[in-house]
Amino acid sequence: MATTTSRAVALVLLSCAVVFISSCCGVGAAKAPKRAKLFKDNDFLSCLASGIPARLLYTRASPAYGEVLNSTIRNLRYLSSMAGKPLYIVTPTGEEQIQAAVVCGRRHNVRIRVRSGGHDYEGLSYRSEGPEQFAVVDLSKMRKVYVHGKARTAWVDSGAQLGELYYAIAKASPKLAFPAGVCPTIGVGGHFSGGGFGMLLRKFGLAADNVIDVKVVDPEGKLQDRKSMGEDYFWAIRGGGGESFGIVVSWKLDLFPVPPTVTVFQIPKSVKDGAIDLLTKWQELAPALPEDLMIRVMAQGQRAMFEALYLGTCTTLLPLMSSRFPELGMNRTHCNEMSWVQSIAFIHLGKRATVKDILNRTSSIHAFGKYKSDYVAQPIGKSVWETIYRDWFTKPGAGVMIMDPYGATISAPDESATPFPHRKGVLYNIQYISFWSADGAAASAAPIKWIRDFYAFMEPYVTKNPRQAYVNYRDLDLGVNEVAAGANVSSYSSGKAWGERYFKGNFERLAAVKAKVDPTDYFRNEQSIPPLPA
Repeated sequence: MATTTSRAVALVLLSCAVVFISSCCGVGAAKAPKRAKLFKDNDFLSCLASGIPARLLYTRASPAYGEVLNSTIRNLRYLSSMAGKPLYIVTPTGEEQIQAAVVCGRRHNVRIRVRSGGHDYEGLSYRSEGPEQFAVVDLSKMRKVYVHGKARTAWVDSGAQLGELYYAIAKASPKLAFPAGVCPTIGVGGHFSGGGFGMLLRKFGLAADNVIDVKVVDPEGKLQDRKSMGEDYFWAIRGGGGESFGIVVSWKLDLFPVPPTVTVFQIPKSVKDGAIDLLTKWQELAPALPEDLMIRVMAQGQRAMFEALYLGTCTTLLPLMSSRFPELGMNRTHCNEMSWVQSIAFIHLGKRATVKDILNRTSSIHAFGKYKSDYVAQPIGKSVWETIYRDWFTKPGAGVMIMDPYGATISAPDESATPFPHRKGVLYNIQYISFWSADGAAASAAPIKWIRDFYAFMEPYVTKNPRQAYVNYRDLDLGVNEVAAGANVSSYSSGKAWGERYFKGNFERLAAVKAKVDPTDYFRNEQSIPPLPA
């Protein structure tokens, strides 16, 4: 996390004035009038300065602006150009400062975007596709985690990363866990807002399924909790996508018991070793396995990696694999026994990673990327997998498919239980990733062409009416053709083009909640929930 150094001086250019702001410490309430005078040429910034210490505010002229902005950008596509970047960044340390930012933004007609971890694939938490001027509330300084071991609950701030949450839970009790994503550097706020799933999805469901209370700054700047906001608002926040309904400050979670020893295996198989036959069988097998066993697949090049987490020992896992999936050839040499929290480091960071490594807030992702997603309800035939490996994984710019099986707990709730609708009947989710290592149109052309063409090829084999997608794998390609074809359509009508892919029939209910809590659409981005027309 980037901050200004002690006793540093931030240079701020406002209109024709040059103003120097001390960044060594906060300024007390008695000095607020002086600070307001410094910002007299900018009403919004003046308003912010009356309630937020100057050391927590950055304009484009601030020396640390670029460092703060870039500190959690995970997709390098959005590092190079200043186009669509925020005029101001606010890095609050408390809920009152978040409230002040919202109140000032509404008063002076400056919209706010919210960033927790920066993993959003299209960068909508810190950039805009259009000319709109906006500020970013960056929550990276709000990272507290409080675990109540006896009650099996936790409160976590939205700016905490998953690794920090997992570490705190395990430190409080090695027998407790929480079901969320694989990557430790994902920010809690955005992840939970869209649903959030990882290696425990078949045992305990989504992260959002297990949120039992929140503290949120609503579009009027008021601090709400579950009791004060009401159940419709609370429903929408838990999976309706980030940056539509306010700024969630913190989340109260139900935690779950896990055994002291879990088992991880990673078994690569090449096409020559039967990867296609194994993948063809995996599609129906993995969603039907006992809920304690999760086997996901990463397909790339001419191989498939079968990666598993089992909530138990190798001795118990071996007969299960022998009876249900003998073709994989799993044996004792593949077993890696460890604690649950150690499995987080092992799966994402490798065999040599330690538990403390999941506290590193610097992402291991150093690439430019484009991402898409699909859901599969009917097994894909062997001949299609043969075509994928022969014709698609050999193309220039070819990327990777990551497939997570559903079934068991994640598939049990009704589609309307939360905004996340991908439940009964889903075999697995596909995440498509294309990536490149250099900036510029020439470097990105082949990978972007590959992922868009491959996505088109996959259409007959995935869900239909609508073709479903996962909101946390944000994709601005969705709905582009529908929107382009409809001149002067309302924001609600254009939003349906992508909204029903993410939320199916829940989109209209989300829009109804939006109309109630944010009728002027203050919190919005290119794929936020629009208000339902009256």
